[in-house]
Amino acid sequence: MTEEIIIAGFGGQGVLSLGLVLSYAGVKENKEVSWMPSYGPEMRGGTANCIAIISDEKISSPIVSMFDTVIALNQPSVDKFEKALKPGGLMIYESTNIINPPTRKDIQIIGVPAATESIKLKNTKIMNMIILGSFLKIKPIISMEKILEGLKSVLPERYHNLLPLNESAIRRGMELAEAAVEVN
Repeated sequence: MTEEIIIAGFGGQGVLSLGLVLSYAGVKENKEVSWMPSYGPEMRGGTANCIAIISDEKISSPIVSMFDTVIALNQPSVDKFEKALKPGGLMIYESTNIINPPTRKDIQIIGVPAATESIKLKNTKIMNMIILGSFLKIKPIISMEKILEGLKSVLPERYHNLLPLNESAIRRGMELAEAAVEVN
């Protein structure tokens, strides 16, 4: 199993930390991992993306141009990376902020209203964990136990009181993905 993922959005949406959680969890599950961030000099509000590769085998290169999964948190990311998805791949997008959803017919498309759900959970910073949960429901490449260990490694200790909220967000994302798959 090798999963090549690009996660993209605006700086401040938790793009890089979503990739980090996946990567740390992959390491804790004894998988081969590559995490490569990319962001503009403006950081918050500018574009950001990261490539995460999780594999059972050695990773030959962290440079990837076609992905198994695209996770897009804003419209520019949908527009830019929809065409970089392999046929049969998965595109998860944050549906609250997307005006023009993906249109390809040769991929699986899941829209998740993560921004709206994060408001319901009273913390907009967990939107990325809702998206992560949706991804893991469709492609359970890492166990929930290791995801939570990865989250604990990524979150600074002063925020460990938020671990239960983040776990709830991940589980809510799984529910939303399941509902979205049933609709499609």
